[in-house]
Amino acid sequence: MNFTNNQVEYVNSSTLSCSGASPTPADVPLYMTVAAVISVTVCGNLLVIVSICHFKQLHTPTNFLLLSLAVADFLVGVAVMPVHFALLLNPNWCFGAIYCIICNVASFHLTCVSIYNVAFIAVDRYFALSNPFLYCTKMRVNLTLRILSILWLCTFIYNVVLLFSNMTENNKFSECIISINKIWTIFDFIIVFIMPCMTIIVMYLKVFAIARRHANKINCARQQHSKGTKLKNFSMASERKAAKTLGILVAVFLLCLIPFYISAFLIVYIRKPSVYLVFLNTTTLIYLNSTINPIIYALFYPWFQKSIKLILTLRICTSQSSLMNVLVKET
Repeated sequence: MNFTNNQVEYVNSSTLSCSGASPTPADVPLYMTVAAVISVTVCGNLLVIVSICHFKQLHTPTNFLLLSLAVADFLVGVAVMPVHFALLLNPNWCFGAIYCIICNVASFHLTCVSIYNVAFIAVDRYFALSNPFLYCTKMRVNLTLRILSILWLCTFIYNVVLLFSNMTENNKFSECIISINKIWTIFDFIIVFIMPCMTIIVMYLKVFAIARRHANKINCARQQHSKGTKLKNFSMASERKAAKTLGILVAVFLLCLIPFYISAFLIVYIRKPSVYLVFLNTTTLIYLNSTINPIIYALFYPWFQKSIKLILTLRICTSQSSLMNVLVKET
């Protein structure tokens, strides 16, 4: 984002040397927390990647969307999070200009891919529920892979153009800061935040409405049987569970994104060091979304829990393990 001279001076005042200070014993818990967050991000998304790639039963359009999301979040954990937390914990650590540009491109690109993957998952779930027969006919794995390839390519081109269009002499590569002008900030705010978030909210509201209509129809049909009351309670419980799951998905996603994009948007108009510090801290939230994604999008699935057991017990190393049945029915 755009920074004034006062903000740059504020950052420079904390940049005393490139070597940085040695961590004190009081910093150990903080470093351990950072290491744990990065480990969970990398390992959690890696488990999703291995599960979907290895087991042929999981080669479905929806699961390939989850795979794309997991790949993006895995790369965030490997390439972006270590640099971000290192700069956050030790601002005296210097980067070269080339490495700074690469890190910014990776950060912008992977975050954008992750956000749009979540939006595509929402659209996919709505399409599957609203038009199940058409979905089974039209939505094939090859089509999904083509859509994902276009997504990764377009987001990469967009973010490269965004960053290199704002390359000026005012950029402070010693602090790895690339200033974004107001026009690009507003455009990026709409493209990367408003559009996907509105899509997610609208799609999940429609999904919930469809699920509720289905539950009501099932209740009406089951009430004609002798066990209608019991089945009705079960159906209502399933409806509440679905509503709760959708609420968690949307709430956690928005909780990670809204603070970051609001602070990124406001920093252009409220040019104070305090707003810049808020921006730095909310940046952590958007990266933590990559940590939470494998939990809220994969751990809710029974097939993922079974896949973890097969992976950790090394049963995937056996012959024909890719043909194992991992699709267990929910009780």
